[in-house]
Amino acid sequence: MTPSDLDAIRGWVTARGLAGASETELVEGFCQRCRAAGLELSRGAVLIDTLHPVYEGRIFRWREDGTEQQPMLEYGRTGEGGEQAENWQRSVHFHLLDTGGDEFCCHLGRETFDFFTYDTMRGDGVVGVAAFVHRFAQEGSFGDMDCVYSSWTTHHPEGFGEAQMATLRQLLPSLALAVKCRSLARVAATLVEVYLGRDAGKRVLSGRIARGVAERMTTVLWFSDLRGYTTITDTAAPEEIIPLLNDYSAAAIEAIHGHGGDVLKLMGDGVLAIFRAEDHSHAVGCALKAVADLKAAKIALNQRRQAEGRPVTSIYLGLHIGEVLFGNIGSEERLDFTVVGPAVNEVSRIASMCRSVDRAVVISSAFAEAAEPAERDRMVSLGRFALRGVGRAQELFTLDPER
Repeated sequence: MTPSDLDAIRGWVTARGLAGASETELVEGFCQRCRAAGLELSRGAVLIDTLHPVYEGRIFRWREDGTEQQPMLEYGRTGEGGEQAENWQRSVHFHLLDTGGDEFCCHLGRETFDFFTYDTMRGDGVVGVAAFVHRFAQEGSFGDMDCVYSSWTTHHPEGFGEAQMATLRQLLPSLALAVKCRSLARVAATLVEVYLGRDAGKRVLSGRIARGVAERMTTVLWFSDLRGYTTITDTAAPEEIIPLLNDYSAAAIEAIHGHGGDVLKLMGDGVLAIFRAEDHSHAVGCALKAVADLKAAKIALNQRRQAEGRPVTSIYLGLHIGEVLFGNIGSEERLDFTVVGPAVNEVSRIASMCRSVDRAVVISSAFAEAAEPAERDRMVSLGRFALRGVGRAQELFTLDPER
């Protein structure tokens, strides 16, 4: 590979990295350009840890022979035991971390190593294997994202010689940096979505972070809570509380997200969400479909938890539609991207009425009026009520259990 080839590959990686190319595109393009310039790569894999509630990291793969495979895989926690942890501890990258090394190279036809997948690769005709760890300085680390791992194979009879290893040493730092940049952008998107909500997260990442900037809008509001939560926390074992919150919150969030809603806040056992649409009746319909999904999910969840001998509860919720301010509220040091306004207070008061009228769902008159006729026919009046902190009494509704 000539110096101009090296410059061309590094330039391509830099340009695509700055353009925000995906990790799979970066790895595939890198491998193809290396082969075109004379470095006979047969496989490539780049791994990087991440910050995610479920996954520990991602691996991006490429093969020259056209064998079908997923170009990107997410792997779980390797520190929690099991087969995945055992495979990691048998990997060449774990060996490099354990010994403090930065690279490894071997010829599978002449040397025997007990690293994970090496026997399989030998059977597939792989001859040379090279592995690298590109570490970040502490200031450049992001949680467990403290390095980029990569491994490369060749079918060349001589494997990877010193010239090929020198080429990889010169090229891989650029690829590692581009992968890190793209992965950091992915982490930022994941974190703001997980902690702020999907729509709020997108708004923050798009630059809507100025304090006091808010949008006035009319939206469907959902406020749900757990029935008897205080009693459960007083009587259940402490280690049962978090799993209980996770189970019932997950049921509510999945139902909301499944029909286009956006969860804005988790307040202990409470969930505040919105459903937005230019056609308000459509947003109302989405919220009602989420209610139906939540009811089915709650039944299945209670059956499972009862079979496990764990405490169960039910979810009650209020539905309303009204004008809110959606944006950044707080101090210069701590902002919250949420909705505020009288309608938010009102939906909370409506939800609290579920206990008084012994219904799982209580609906405001504004919500009922915005519903399509077929959906409105499913609602029955509960009477007029004065809500605490709300200036006027209003008629409240619930869903007819027989319809």
